[in-house]
Amino acid sequence: MAGTESEAGQRPAADESAVPIEWNAAQEALRNGPRGAFLVAGIATALLFAGWLAFYFLLFLPRGPIG
Repeated sequence: MAGTESEAGQRPAADESAVPIEWNAAQEALRNGPRGAFLVAGIATALLFAGWLAFYFLLFLPRGPIG
């Protein structure tokens, strides 16, 4: 995997990894939670439901009842 191993095929040393942040900075970064993921999931669900409604009202209902 790119970026996880050095040229020799070994894991990077501790000094090559990301700089640790303080506890308060981590709490502030994670305070709002996965808001963006919920937004994307909500939009995808709304689009799927709108597509289903379009099929129902524009395709199935105009054809009439079965039989």
